[in-house]
Amino acid sequence: MIRYRRRTLALELAMIAAALVVGFPVYVLVNLAVRPASDTSSPISPTTSPTLANFTQAWQQGALGGALVNSVLVTVCSVVIVLAVSSLAAYPLARVAARWSRGTYLTFLLGLVLPFQLAALPLYQTMRDMGLLGTPWALVLFYSGLQVPFTVFLYVGFLRALPRDFEDAALIDGCTSLQGFRYIVLPMLKPITVTALVLNTVAIWNDFFTPLLYLSGSAQQTMPVSIAGFVGQYVTDWNLIFAALVISILPVLLVYFLLQRSIINGFAGGLRG
Repeated sequence: MIRYRRRTLALELAMIAAALVVGFPVYVLVNLAVRPASDTSSPISPTTSPTLANFTQAWQQGALGGALVNSVLVTVCSVVIVLAVSSLAAYPLARVAARWSRGTYLTFLLGLVLPFQLAALPLYQTMRDMGLLGTPWALVLFYSGLQVPFTVFLYVGFLRALPRDFEDAALIDGCTSLQGFRYIVLPMLKPITVTALVLNTVAIWNDFFTPLLYLSGSAQQTMPVSIAGFVGQYVTDWNLIFAALVISILPVLLVYFLLQRSIINGFAGGLRG
């Protein structure tokens, strides 16, 4: 039998305080999203006459349907490419103890140190020459390169902690290195793959500067850029902004709730590895 002690009470109070700190911004977000424009009371005050008209108006005025499709397309394609390229690149970097392997790994790590803004102008000119400006594929190409160094760093650290017994046994039985990676190593990479998936998805979905740069002047926009369009020089409709933010958050929340157990287990396992 576990006794209820002061330490348990202090822990519960700390958890309640943490939940309030996390939940308060969410409360303000939803509260303002359903508040009529005529209600000018404090954002903390509960809305007395909630309405869903803000969501309809934000969806129509901000063309959020197309922006949502573009954000999903860019995020899914970019994350799939990043995970595939990074896992394949990290495997020899973690298993081969040669000078070229170390040098290549250090080259990847330079991508974590050097800010991408240094190459913003050459990248923009390259996208223009390739005819990709104003299309979501410019973002897919950009993110596929930008997120690889960080993801390779995660995979290499995890792979170095994995035992090589199963791989060696598979190679002795006649498997090639690629087959050993596909059938033996890749299933064991699930924890770090889920971790990398979450981190890359959040980073790409919430990015504002890159879509603003490469999609500027076109009808193709992502959710952050479309939401920023509600902010005017003289008038800003905060009710529509918060309604659009709720719409932008819903797809990520839906994916999280559908994959909640896998994400939590994978994220914990990835951190341990």
